[in-house]
Amino acid sequence: MSFERAKKLGKKVIRYPDYQPSVLSSKDWFYGVIPSDPKLVAINYLRRLFPILRWITHYNVGWLTGDIIAGLTVGMVLVPQCMSYATIATLPPEYGLYSAFVGTMTYFLFATSKDISIGPVAVMSLMVSQIIRFVDQRHPKEWSNPEIATNLAFVCGFIALGIGLLRLGWIVELIPLPVVAGFMTGSAINIAAGQVPGLMGITGFDTRAATYHVIINTLKGLGRTQKDAAFGLVGLFTLYAIRITCDQLSRRYPRRARILFFVSAFRSAFVIVVLTFASWLYTRHRKSKNGSYPIKILQNVPGGLKHVGSPNIDHRLISALAPKLPVAAIVLLLEHIAIAKSFGRINNYTIDPNQELIAIGVTNTVGTVFGAYPATGSFSRSALKSKSGVRTPAAGILTGIIVIVALYGLTPAFYWIPSAGLSAVIIHAVADLVTKPTQMYMFWRTSPFEFFIWVAAVLVTIFSSIENGIYVSLSVSAALLVFRLAHPRGHFLGRVRVHSSNTTSDVRDVFVPLSRNRVINPQIRVDPPPPGILIYRFEETFLYPNCSVFNSEIVSHVKATTRRGKDLRLIPLSDRPWNDPGPRNAAASEWEENQARPVLRAIVLDFSTISQVDTTSIQALVDTRFEIERWTEHPVEFHFASILSPWIRRSLIGGGFGYDDRLPSANRPHVFVPLSARYDDSFSGGALSKDIEDGDTKGVVLPDPSYGTIHGSEGSAVQVDTPFFHLDLAEAVAAAESGLSSRSKISPPHSSELSVGKDDGYEAEHGIEQSGGQGYDWMNG
Repeated sequence: MSFERAKKLGKKVIRYPDYQPSVLSSKDWFYGVIPSDPKLVAINYLRRLFPILRWITHYNVGWLTGDIIAGLTVGMVLVPQCMSYATIATLPPEYGLYSAFVGTMTYFLFATSKDISIGPVAVMSLMVSQIIRFVDQRHPKEWSNPEIATNLAFVCGFIALGIGLLRLGWIVELIPLPVVAGFMTGSAINIAAGQVPGLMGITGFDTRAATYHVIINTLKGLGRTQKDAAFGLVGLFTLYAIRITCDQLSRRYPRRARILFFVSAFRSAFVIVVLTFASWLYTRHRKSKNGSYPIKILQNVPGGLKHVGSPNIDHRLISALAPKLPVAAIVLLLEHIAIAKSFGRINNYTIDPNQELIAIGVTNTVGTVFGAYPATGSFSRSALKSKSGVRTPAAGILTGIIVIVALYGLTPAFYWIPSAGLSAVIIHAVADLVTKPTQMYMFWRTSPFEFFIWVAAVLVTIFSSIENGIYVSLSVSAALLVFRLAHPRGHFLGRVRVHSSNTTSDVRDVFVPLSRNRVINPQIRVDPPPPGILIYRFEETFLYPNCSVFNSEIVSHVKATTRRGKDLRLIPLSDRPWNDPGPRNAAASEWEENQARPVLRAIVLDFSTISQVDTTSIQALVDTRFEIERWTEHPVEFHFASILSPWIRRSLIGGGFGYDDRLPSANRPHVFVPLSARYDDSFSGGALSKDIEDGDTKGVVLPDPSYGTIHGSEGSAVQVDTPFFHLDLAEAVAAAESGLSSRSKISPPHSSELSVGKDDGYEAEHGIEQSGGQGYDWMNG
């Protein structure tokens, strides 16, 4: 309907400026990045630094009860564990207590997880021992082991603090679960293998060597087993006996499960107390002239906080630590975030990874003042804390009090703790870090490639080192990610008609891949789209690494299934392009075969899975269009369905998509879409699905830009400025089919009717010059 006709019918006409696509501007992008109120953003940022302010004012007696029970339980386990882990780190046992005290007393101020227990952990302790060995080999006896460990905690703490303050915690998300599980499993096997000689009293070889060397040397040294085995093996057997017994009794007597849980939780403390008493009875009168005992015991453990003061940060030492800092920081951050997220899922709350990194950073930097070595979240103690019924992070205060009491009041008793007993505690604790068979099977079922990444992490850790295991698994995971991004999947779609189970009148179309796969029932018939229409769905984001793959797949399919526009029989060989010369002598049968194929009229692209595009991908889409139109020798409509982002729409319009840009700007058709209460039809290929009939509408609005499906009041008509963009795939396919079948006339408001989309003479009628086989660069116009 033209303006003049609308006026004659008494319709109300609202004039707007000439046709211009309604898209976002670059200014809108900057407004979306820059906060509208920087002062409010700064205030919220400062509030997030101290999550304790959000819950401390609501603290109550019920929470206090749960925190006391959990704090006492974890504290009883933490004391023997942190001394054991300090021995793994080749540090005196008191340094484990220092790290435990600082971790528990600092973390609750910044925590977003109620379950995490901060302190020494087995994997980080093993990493500290390897770093100490690395520095000692290059700088013999220049720094003591505690100095190296304290400087390492200082640097790693600042790395974590910087990442957290800059809100870069998403970096940790780039490390997948199989990598975490793989290096945790390999590290647990490494730690357990290194503790078996201490458990048995076997000496004479390096327990810090590669895991397989330690296992071999341990088997060779079984004949040199000492009396320590009586304490170590008995302690290990008792730990598992108590645990298994309590688990079985809990299933048999569910009402006693709570009591049995705490009995099981205190098993480490109980075993250490019994073994210490037995060690005192056995060794107190058996000290040799050279000061040794028949079994290895801890002996002197200094009481109190002996090393409080300004840390001695040596720049030369930090330079010596530099090669090992990346892997140390990865272990420190990754283990903590992985544990915090897992317990958040279990107990129905969400952690803030950035805030957790700040908590870890503050804990380790403050810990250097007390002489602590790197501390992070512990899986075993966090599980114990969670099962004990912890209510808030404040439970860590009571745990810290227990540690400081042990430092000042129990160090004389620590003298008699047998080292074999600590080895038993370590082996029992790290066994829980080994990936369970059910989880390994889940990796295999979910993604066999990731299962092999897990296997690689474990094997490299066992046969080389934890550092190499982490680097290898991370490298393979990154390569797999890039491979998946660069080799995306896409499908040409067909239609399946689905009937509702309630009524036969409720029918809808579902678009599924035309190729048979094991997702779609092979007995279901998939109807291809009408001849001349192709429907393609992307299954990955559309960016520069993979856009050429999509381009090749679509163009190859078009050339294999649709009619070629040129008759090669009429073109001499010398005039044919070198890259597509065709057969030497085009036979009549080949031309008949080509003529039997359908003429390509429209391609529908499903963008429902695409959240990002870039310059390269849009240029590849432009190239795809021109390659296809050089093949067909006539324009082909490109319809887009389910565009998720207005920025993707803006990019596509910048590439010349969304409307028929081959028409001169003065003659572009203004399309009227009549609306009742809701009308979902849209402009397709210059063909109007329905014209406004006399009396159907009360007003014509020209041209109010809109996108996709338009909701209007009764009797309104709205212009669509980008008619090739559609809200969903069904609408896009219907528009393409409508353009294929109707080829109707259009009545623009300022010119005579245009016959758009005719089979022959399209370019001649509208004055469009052929490209002559030359590509179009949308960036340069």
